[in-house]
Amino acid sequence: MDAAGGATVSGSVSWYAVNEKLLSFALMYLAAAAPPAFQLRDTQGVVHTPAEWAGHRAVVLFFVTTDCPIANSYVPEMNRIRDAYAPRGVLFYAVQAEPRTPEAEVARYAREYRYTFPLLLDPHHVLVKLTGATITPQAAVVTPEGKLLYLGRIDNRAVDFGVQRPRATEQDLREALDAVLAGRSVPHAFTKSIGCAIPRIE
Repeated sequence: MDAAGGATVSGSVSWYAVNEKLLSFALMYLAAAAPPAFQLRDTQGVVHTPAEWAGHRAVVLFFVTTDCPIANSYVPEMNRIRDAYAPRGVLFYAVQAEPRTPEAEVARYAREYRYTFPLLLDPHHVLVKLTGATITPQAAVVTPEGKLLYLGRIDNRAVDFGVQRPRATEQDLREALDAVLAGRSVPHAFTKSIGCAIPRIE
């Protein structure tokens, strides 16, 4: 967020943007990490833990904030992806990445945008740190054991802040999920995300 409380726009994050070699090392480190023990409430007050991940073929985390217009514009596509892949054993969550937003406001936002899957409150950035997420919207695909398989954009519809293609021509998240479900390596484990920078917390 900027000093005025508005969304800070970014196409990538400085430590990701250094070069692809450093990024690949970071992704390898995160891929080896185990899921932390956490208990996170969603906007309806339901508590979620990593135990829910067991038995699924993959877990998708959509990182969002209530005031990011690009993230908000992607909610219908997030719901469509959930509808397409949940029957195939993929578990979906959205993650509110701005801990300073009042919970009541996040709950209103979830209702207004009609999320069809839980929107988790992550006040200490447990899932942000697990995946290395830096932008909203950004998607992470992890195994039930917490291994990071993909981190990046949902598709290429967003070109820049305020600039979007009429329709996406590259479906990065869907391609990553198709690879995972087919038992193949994800062809592009990281893609550059366009959106609002996730505020860092200590």
